[in-house]
Amino acid sequence: MVGVDDSAPTNRDHTVRLRHVMIAVLSSLILSGAATAAGASEYASTPVPEGYANRRGQYLAYHAGNPGNGANSELMRLELGLHPDESLIHGALDTIDARHDCADFRLHPVLRMLYAYADTNLLSEGLLARARGSVLGFKYWPDEPGKDSMCTWSENHHILFSAGGYLAGQLYPNETFTNSGETGAEKMSRFRPRVIRWLDLRYRTGFSEWLSNVYYDEDIAGLLGLTDFADDEEIAAKATMVLDLMLLDIALNQFRGTFGSTHGRSYLGSKTDGGSEATRSLTRLLFGMNGFSIGNQAATSLAVSRRYRAPTVIQAIAQDVDRAEMENRQRSGIRLEEAERWGLQHDRLEDGMTFLSLEAYSHPLTIELMVRMLDEYDWWDNRFFAGFKSQRKMLRIAGRLGLLPTLARTFERDISRNTRTEANIYTYRTPDYMLSSAQDHRKGYGGDQQHIWQATLGKDAVCFTTHPARIHDESPNYWTGSGSLPRVAQVKNVALILYDISTRPGLYITHRMKFTHAWFPRAKFDEVLARGKWTFARKGDAYLALWSRNATRWAVDGEGADVELSAYGKQNIWICELGRRATDGEFGEFVTRIENASLTTYGLHAMYDSPSQGRLEFGWNGALTQDGAAVQIGDYPRYDNPYMRVAFPAAGVAVEHAGETLRHDYDALARDASSYAQR
Repeated sequence: MVGVDDSAPTNRDHTVRLRHVMIAVLSSLILSGAATAAGASEYASTPVPEGYANRRGQYLAYHAGNPGNGANSELMRLELGLHPDESLIHGALDTIDARHDCADFRLHPVLRMLYAYADTNLLSEGLLARARGSVLGFKYWPDEPGKDSMCTWSENHHILFSAGGYLAGQLYPNETFTNSGETGAEKMSRFRPRVIRWLDLRYRTGFSEWLSNVYYDEDIAGLLGLTDFADDEEIAAKATMVLDLMLLDIALNQFRGTFGSTHGRSYLGSKTDGGSEATRSLTRLLFGMNGFSIGNQAATSLAVSRRYRAPTVIQAIAQDVDRAEMENRQRSGIRLEEAERWGLQHDRLEDGMTFLSLEAYSHPLTIELMVRMLDEYDWWDNRFFAGFKSQRKMLRIAGRLGLLPTLARTFERDISRNTRTEANIYTYRTPDYMLSSAQDHRKGYGGDQQHIWQATLGKDAVCFTTHPARIHDESPNYWTGSGSLPRVAQVKNVALILYDISTRPGLYITHRMKFTHAWFPRAKFDEVLARGKWTFARKGDAYLALWSRNATRWAVDGEGADVELSAYGKQNIWICELGRRATDGEFGEFVTRIENASLTTYGLHAMYDSPSQGRLEFGWNGALTQDGAAVQIGDYPRYDNPYMRVAFPAAGVAVEHAGETLRHDYDALARDASSYAQR
């Protein structure tokens, strides 16, 4: 397949190749100094001028000059021809052998070591023997023997476990896997359909963990394993094309290196600081922005990849930072009601794992299958399902009476909060700011780790609102996820955010807080000022205006001091408008125009005469209108932006920018680009 390096070295070629790698890295250190590699950890908001090969050399050198922190960092040392710190690899094997949660994260660097470096004399015989035993003894799917509390089902875990099972079987086709009792060839046969199903659904419909600046990191590592090592042409080709789309997702929805978009899953640290994102190192390696960190899973896997080469057009799109405006609409995920359209059945056990990749645990359409899975997979003692275990008797009785769907429907807005169905994503980017949202997504439902909208003016000069679920605890909590999701609509640089918080007690979130709040870190902006119900901020040449219908107050102490702007009330309307010096004049002019704009609300309906977008009307129900005309906020294409338009579901793509191109025909396994990043 074009764009995949079929001349990649075998293990026996590796010694020669390592010599060339070391020469390149040492040359980089000599010519540019060790400070260059160290400086690569500093945040870059404009693309650094070095090409991919130089950035890769810097990343390798960065690992050579810093202590490792896990198996992924030791991959980089192996790539440099250096002996790794085997204690770090043994630590990964300890996690795998104990079947701790996230053992699959450690499995993939171990598999890569066995595939790519076992014959290099850089790994001791004792370590290789132990790694082989760990791979043969691991539990790769919940239907295999043994109790554990591993999460095997969410979207990122699903591909890591299924790809791990397939690649382990291919590595040892004639060996017996001691936990399952099957041969490697049998394991490959069992896992191949799972891998293909995951790849097909993501390529055609996108990710349920949409634009995750946390979990794309894990997905990419799993896909690179398949691209590099799967002998099956269909698997390798499809994994490569899904990987292209993931990198396009990041390129389209990042602002100067910060993946500051709406996210299907994210956490407080990743939302509030682009330098803390799991995609940070990958963004620096591919696009020359953000900064490097040690041992990042996706970036290290890409840096040592044998076969994957990123199409140049993806880098060109990410680096198109001076375009006056860029609008991206894309659809990601599926509707549970349309399961049959995607070959899924609500009562088929194997499909249950696909539904759980959307985290549809307690949805009325899937709860009967979920309870069956708890029995079939002996999941009652899995710590992730403690809530089900505490209600086991009630679930049994309701199941016998056929009342599980009715029970789930009664409490659906609370107990299906994890479920991530189709998201219609809108991102608007200028040289000075980015605004991104999931349009009209599950309004009034509880949220888990969904991040519905964000304004990004810098790596940590960001603003968003949530309805806090709990003060402290696992997600959803005070800033991660939502007690209740808003209804959001966006037109270019303006977003309208509506909250209607139900105080009805839930089974999961038993107490509902009666306020909403904004993350608004005053110290990260150059200026912040208040005018009536508007709060304004400036970061460089970018401007932000945030309005709350309800009165707001700043937190003055505790963790929220100077970052939390809260507004009491079960119902509220927030409005965010962004601007920039190039189109809106001086900051004071922007403030005056916004402050004087007509803004009327009644109930949960707003009429706002935006200085930049005209009259916008939006309510809890009904259409978004702009100057009286309805604006589409749903049923988006797979992608629609200046570089590509792809129908939903996708069968292929045609991407073009700055003289570079990328084309896919997914069913034909065809991929072609005008050029690729060279090592």
